[in-house]
Amino acid sequence: MKTLDDLLSEGVAGRRVLLRADLNVPLDGDKITDDGRIRAVLPTINALREAGAAKITVMSHLGRPKGEPDPKYTLAPVAARLSELLGAPVAFNGEDGDLVLLENLRFNAGETSKDEAARKAFAQELAAHGDVYVDDAFGAVHRKHASVFDVAGLLPHYSGYLVAKELEVLSKLTGDLDGTERPYVVILGGSKVSDKLAVIEALLPKVDKLLIGGGMCFTFLKAQGHEVGKSLLQDEMVDTCKDLLQRGGDKIVLPTDVVTADKFAADAATQTVGVDAIPAGELGLDIGPESVAAFAAALDGAKTVFWNGPMGVFELAPFAAGTRGVAEAITKIDGFSVVGGGDSAAAVRALGIPEDGFSHISTGGGASLEFLEGKALPGITALEA
Repeated sequence: MKTLDDLLSEGVAGRRVLLRADLNVPLDGDKITDDGRIRAVLPTINALREAGAAKITVMSHLGRPKGEPDPKYTLAPVAARLSELLGAPVAFNGEDGDLVLLENLRFNAGETSKDEAARKAFAQELAAHGDVYVDDAFGAVHRKHASVFDVAGLLPHYSGYLVAKELEVLSKLTGDLDGTERPYVVILGGSKVSDKLAVIEALLPKVDKLLIGGGMCFTFLKAQGHEVGKSLLQDEMVDTCKDLLQRGGDKIVLPTDVVTADKFAADAATQTVGVDAIPAGELGLDIGPESVAAFAAALDGAKTVFWNGPMGVFELAPFAAGTRGVAEAITKIDGFSVVGGGDSAAAVRALGIPEDGFSHISTGGGASLEFLEGKALPGITALEA
């Protein structure tokens, strides 16, 4: 795979660069609530500007519009924030300039189409903006989309700094004997077991401990024979969880207490109960302090840690302590720690935990998981061709 450094050594002065970035930031109306993904692509943009690229055309998706323009998903706020961070003008969607951000790629149905001809037609439109293609959108490399997969086949192609860094970091987490320092502890949270099943299957034989919190823990607790009240539950996954618990043995660590409430709200009355005493009318929304202490003990002495998924509904103050406690425990290890993108990265920033307390904060939740599952990622395959 050719990298940005290869492109810079070949010479980019006077050439037009088409850059795929992952600027899929969370928005509250037109206000960006977390600009981490914009910051992550700045080193690549700055390197291209300093090397004299004639024009840089940046492209990204935002949210999940239905293949047509939707003002709710415009990238206009991102263009404004990118301009602030770079200290340079960023032209938006057809405006003239030497640094341009195109409108949301998913406003065109060809971006995500399963029809190869439709995808390729859109890819050709995009390729007209550049002489070379750089992919720095690690968060999208697991998608076979026009801007990620097909454009790479139309232009000389290179990985950006962020993609190269993500691949280097995640390679240390595959659990192979030569690449992973031990003890190796993985912490998984989030809502659904089904979303994380493939990565659990891939990593369970390779890790020393697998800690499970978040909404997904209740399906495991049900598999242990506990009643979980109104907590999030995937009934169809209970037997799968029983099998995983049998295979994992004492590698798998589940919560022993949880914070419950009668409703999903910041002003709900809460209580902390043992996992064998969850009230029938309540739902579990965070792991409890006893579980945080147990998870911290399991992390003590770890040399490699991968965390993906919050331990509870961290966006609501009464249910943030579990995620905060586990995140703080990770920052204290004397080893290599990776936060696996998505909600976990957002939680780190929302809870005010210093980012330099972790070795790496990934920008690609789904892409990180699929890499660790051992899947071929279309965007990486295209860059390697």
